Amino acid sequence: MWLFVQLSGTPTATAVSFTLNGHPVEVHDDRGTSLLDALREQLQCRSVKDGCSPQGQCGCCTVWVDGGARVACVTPVRRVAGRSVTTVEGLNPELQTRWVDAFLAAGASQCGFCTPGIMLRLAALEHGNRPLTRHAVESALLAHLCRCTGWQSIVEAGCAALGIGGTEGGGTTPVQPVPVADQLLTQWRAQLEGATSQRSGPDVVLGGGGFADDCAPAGCLVQLGAAEAAPVRGLDAARAGAKKVQGRHSTMPLAYPVAVPDGDWALTLQTTWVEPAYVEPDASWCPPDAEPATPLANGGAFGGKCRSPVPARARALATQWQHPVRVLWSREDVVRFGPKRPPLSLGLRTDGSGVVRIGRTPGSPDLGDVRARLGAIAPEVAVEEVDILGPPVGNELRGAGWVEVVAAQRALRVLGGLRPMPAPEESGRGQVDVSIPGGGRAAVSLEREGGPHGRGTVTVEVWAGEILDPVTLRSYVLGAVHQALGLVWSEGIAVDAVGEPLDLTIRSFGILAARDMPQVEVVLHAEDRWPVNCSDAVFAATAAAAWIAEGAPPQWPTRRGGAGRRGATASNPGQQEENT
Repeated sequence: MWLFVQLSGTPTATAVSFTLNGHPVEVHDDRGTSLLDALREQLQCRSVKDGCSPQGQCGCCTVWVDGGARVACVTPVRRVAGRSVTTVEGLNPELQTRWVDAFLAAGASQCGFCTPGIMLRLAALEHGNRPLTRHAVESALLAHLCRCTGWQSIVEAGCAALGIGGTEGGGTTPVQPVPVADQLLTQWRAQLEGATSQRSGPDVVLGGGGFADDCAPAGCLVQLGAAEAAPVRGLDAARAGAKKVQGRHSTMPLAYPVAVPDGDWALTLQTTWVEPAYVEPDASWCPPDAEPATPLANGGAFGGKCRSPVPARARALATQWQHPVRVLWSREDVVRFGPKRPPLSLGLRTDGSGVVRIGRTPGSPDLGDVRARLGAIAPEVAVEEVDILGPPVGNELRGAGWVEVVAAQRALRVLGGLRPMPAPEESGRGQVDVSIPGGGRAAVSLEREGGPHGRGTVTVEVWAGEILDPVTLRSYVLGAVHQALGLVWSEGIAVDAVGEPLDLTIRSFGILAARDMPQVEVVLHAEDRWPVNCSDAVFAATAAAAWIAEGAPPQWPTRRGGAGRRGATASNPGQQEENT
């Protein structure tokens, strides 16, 4: 029995009844409660994730409503009255096992935050009226964001579970099941690649990765957003009192805030503001006088949460109020206050020496870690810090600073210091080999055109010591390729003159969709040595190969027109161009 309290000036909550996973349930609808909030907050169904609500752009809250895939965060709960709602827990056991096995076999789930929604979206294709093809799988994934896996393993898992081949029209052998490796070896490889602990297994595929907000007990006080607001009882009340900046997708051009250093350079590069775009927003909870839950429960967020203020905030509020407190950031909070990849510029001479200038914003940590990494990898390149306005930048973000320098040095070596650099139509191919001190080696070959889907091909050879678990290693390699291609080709957010991010929605980040990815072939070389991280080398080598194939234009991203928004041209950062 629900007890409702009417607040002054607000309507009385109404009851909404529907069927959840075959069982009748009743929830209250207070001020237009979303289906997502009804499931998570009232029914404690935590497999349904909140990655962007109410943007409806990450797909993590996807459920079935009468058998059709529906994004729960933009579905008012009153719309499902009398209807049937299904989450991954309510799937037919045979169907659930088939899909979980396919995801495990392909390495299609790393942290697992996005996986339940993706699984439901793809499984819904089975009772749709569209032909079951790889194209249908890739099109369905347009409603989702996965930052870990690089899409290809998810597409492979979807094709395998649907009983179709990985090529158009089906008819070929689907991905073959891979024996489940020893979980300690799987986790060891994941920790090497992600720089933090990460579990795997069926429960993770089904959303049980132990994420901070999933583990918060009922009855916590809630503080929503980065503002110094007092916690209140219930997420609805927290949302009502929060001064949220609504998500938006601007049409402003990208900015390149760090000027190229003076000098006679054989090659130059400028980068813009890039959002790490980890899918799980910062979250923590804490009992009074205790340790807070970590926002890194099952993944490293590419270094983006290493300095998150959310756990400390939860602990301080719990101690102050002597009550368990949840602290949550919205997607917009993550973009506005979370760390960005430091914008930079560089100039290199024909021998690979030169200067890199790295932007640092007020309130950002010292960039000593970036300088140290560059000193170890490229000691012939001088490092300068430049004060700029903008959101925080982060030392810990994957390959921050040094990947750009390594990519530029490799591009210079391959292109031979030619000026002007070849036009993209005269290049179209990049081959790069990168070894990381203390890490692994990657050789990447990229063809801009051709391949089985006409989107080009990437071949990656990897030397990472003992492989440990080939499925996990391959998954991280695919993810590194995807992130590197996005960094060079399409990713960036607009920031205004006073340093405020203008692009706050997931679709404005420029992240490559599954249908934009070239086919990636991964070759793992077993070595008789201690296992080491290799995805960093893959990231750097892929970025270099992608840039070389474009003819090494002086600014990243190089293909902003393909990112689904307006962007700055390479020749004139202030000029806007329309996508076609």
